[in-house]
Amino acid sequence: MTTSFAYRQKTFALDDLAGMTDALHEDGFALVPGVLSADEVAAAREGIDRLKPFGFDHAGGVGDHYKCVFNREQLFLNYIDRPGIVDLAESTMGDQCHIIGMTAWRSRPGHNGWSPHTDHILVTVPKEVASDRSKFPIYLCTAHYYLDDLDEDLCPTYVIPGSHKSGHALSWGKDSDPEFEGRKLEPVLCKAGDVLFFRSEIWHTGSLNKSDRTRYLIQVHYSHRTIAQRFSPFPFTYSPEILSVANPRQLRLLGKHPEAAYG
Repeated sequence: MTTSFAYRQKTFALDDLAGMTDALHEDGFALVPGVLSADEVAAAREGIDRLKPFGFDHAGGVGDHYKCVFNREQLFLNYIDRPGIVDLAESTMGDQCHIIGMTAWRSRPGHNGWSPHTDHILVTVPKEVASDRSKFPIYLCTAHYYLDDLDEDLCPTYVIPGSHKSGHALSWGKDSDPEFEGRKLEPVLCKAGDVLFFRSEIWHTGSLNKSDRTRYLIQVHYSHRTIAQRFSPFPFTYSPEILSVANPRQLRLLGKHPEAAYG
């Protein structure tokens, strides 16, 4: 990353909760620089290098994908309640929100994540309703912790700002060059330690690693309590070591909720 680097999307300070929340409603995402220190980035990369494939994990070739890494060691557990990021999750999805999954990635040279898609839309609405700029509720979001300086060669995430307002989803592999209200996919170029927090309806994609480097990434997926957690493999078993060190907020994010309707 050169000294002339400039962000292409608007960025937010970690303590600007109101600004980030508004961005999720208007653009569908918020880009937050400098969430992790250089030492934390290095530790996270080393932690990913320690992972061994298990259950539904995929490892080898040009890409590694590890699921439910919060259950592997405390280093990963501590990403589910990072100050500022977890506050954004709670401000948009309620104080009983939880994680539905957490993954770690290594994308080697040649890895191609290009497949514009929508993660999830709970309700599809007609165009005339979607075009109304009212604030649609936020049900699911993902936090991307980038552990590299990302240029256009090192497979950045691409997004179409505002596309969550389309009212419908993109299907995997169905449209390689989507457009919404005159805007096309744009790369999110950023620095190691930055976080992209985005809602599940945004049109987005990974991309091709055209460099000679490996991209490291941690994802944390949040949702309303009423949405099921996607922990694998079935039957899922929490690590006793992880539960023994988890703080009360982390335990709630893992699923330890007070009694309520439906259980």
